[in-house]
Amino acid sequence: MFSARRWKRVVPAVLLAASMTVVGACSTNKSGGNEGSGGEKKDGPALVVFAGSQTPLVNNFNPYSPTLLPGTLGSIYEPLFFYNKAADTEPVPLLAESFKWAEDGKSLDIKIRPGVKWNDGSDLTLDDVIFSFTNSGVQADYLDKAEKVDESTVRLIFNTPAYTNEYSLLGATYIVPKKVFGELDDLVTFANSENPVGTGPFMLDTFTDASYTVKKNPNYWDKERPGINTVQYLGIDGNSSAESLLKSNQLDYTTMFIPDPKSITSNDRIGYLLSSSPNMITIITCSNTELGCKGPQTDKEVRKAFSKAINRAEVNEKAYHGTATLASSTFTKPERDEKWVADGMEKVLPETADAEGAKKILEDAGYALGSDGIYAKDGERVSINMVSVEGWSDANAASDLIVAQAKAAGIEIKNDTVTLDQYTDMRQTGQFQMVYSAIVGTPIADPYTMYRNNFTTSFTTPVGESLKPNQTNFARFSNEELDKAVAAAAQTNEDGPKAEAYAKIQGIIADELPYIPMFHGGSQTFYNQTDFTGWPTESDLYAFPASWDAVSAGYVISKLTYK
Repeated sequence: MFSARRWKRVVPAVLLAASMTVVGACSTNKSGGNEGSGGEKKDGPALVVFAGSQTPLVNNFNPYSPTLLPGTLGSIYEPLFFYNKAADTEPVPLLAESFKWAEDGKSLDIKIRPGVKWNDGSDLTLDDVIFSFTNSGVQADYLDKAEKVDESTVRLIFNTPAYTNEYSLLGATYIVPKKVFGELDDLVTFANSENPVGTGPFMLDTFTDASYTVKKNPNYWDKERPGINTVQYLGIDGNSSAESLLKSNQLDYTTMFIPDPKSITSNDRIGYLLSSSPNMITIITCSNTELGCKGPQTDKEVRKAFSKAINRAEVNEKAYHGTATLASSTFTKPERDEKWVADGMEKVLPETADAEGAKKILEDAGYALGSDGIYAKDGERVSINMVSVEGWSDANAASDLIVAQAKAAGIEIKNDTVTLDQYTDMRQTGQFQMVYSAIVGTPIADPYTMYRNNFTTSFTTPVGESLKPNQTNFARFSNEELDKAVAAAAQTNEDGPKAEAYAKIQGIIADELPYIPMFHGGSQTFYNQTDFTGWPTESDLYAFPASWDAVSAGYVISKLTYK
């Protein structure tokens, strides 16, 4: 039985793309209550979340799809362990209880938690776990096979030492039911829109093209979580609309850029946490002509000149209001990963622009300044198209600033905005010249997964061919020496040999710049501290708090309780 206190909330999802109309979306708590103090059952409002999705929403809860919706990962589907990106801590057991590496790094034994059920009431089996590591959508080239050791243990067997792949294996491989995904011919195009079967703390309840709700999974293995009953995810046209919903008490949890956070937190209903994101804001370039990229940005000298022309201090001040922190051309996270920065490499990027230095790079590479103030070579002007997602106000403002900065160095940037779906498709297929975007940072103080996932040849495809679910080399970058260095780093658990491999990688990256590094964003998280408790705080960053950060957000939401 619930207490007499019951809640219902009606939240408008704002559609401004054409008609400036407001669509109503209802959420009613329908699942069981949770324990309050003294064993009393408590009920509360749906937690209303904006995680960046735009309207109209497309029903897709496939963990292998590039257009999956927030709440798919972390809330419906889980990995074996939770890794905290905000602190250097031990991984938290989820679907597994423990793991042990072989001394040579060529096998990994994983003890699976007993008694886990899928949200349809059926048992999670070792066959499900093995399938989740070996299906065609995700099996890594370094994984030879997965096998049962006993009734509770799975052994992963590798063809090379795989220590440095620990997070990818245990924290970023999502466990799916073989009975559903094993019957599919194409894992990627499956929408998984009807009653997705997962092990996570929540399960899909209702769906419209304006919002969707997930409810507490009654079969969840952890009886202490989740502490709330219902979560409503909104599709919104952009940050400004989400900001209006925050101010009108119709949004409970979001991470986005707001220039004046005090305007949101002044009534004490909404709390605020500024944290440094491990993800890196970058300008992704389609860099490789051999894989089909076209345009001036395929010349690494143009990329280096463009990077030097950017005044990052101005971009941070005017687009991010000083909340971002400078990134490194080594693609390590400053301070946290400092021990991995090779001698002679810069720890952080220069703040100010060097237009004259940019011009010299271009002139040394054979470019000549035209009468229109733009450099050209062999009849091709250094004119590059760059896109950002419409409604992402910080990225849009940054792009506008960069246009003028690049022009001062003789580089023409034509910036435009695209929808979130268009942006996703462009990154997946490589059909762009530059995209103002971000790439996922490593959740542990080791840049290995950043290097492997974003720079190696095996993690990309030719332009026009969509990346596979486990591929995130959006720049279509390929360098044989870098591939060898990443492979060498994967084969050791010793700091010295890894640092030597990383030095080679960093030298190649700094010389090639397939991604133009910018910042680690100041992640601004706003949360309802009146109705819900259990949020991460500065003194207890048990998880990276961003609402858009898949598993981290799912873990945070599962830890909340009603006040």
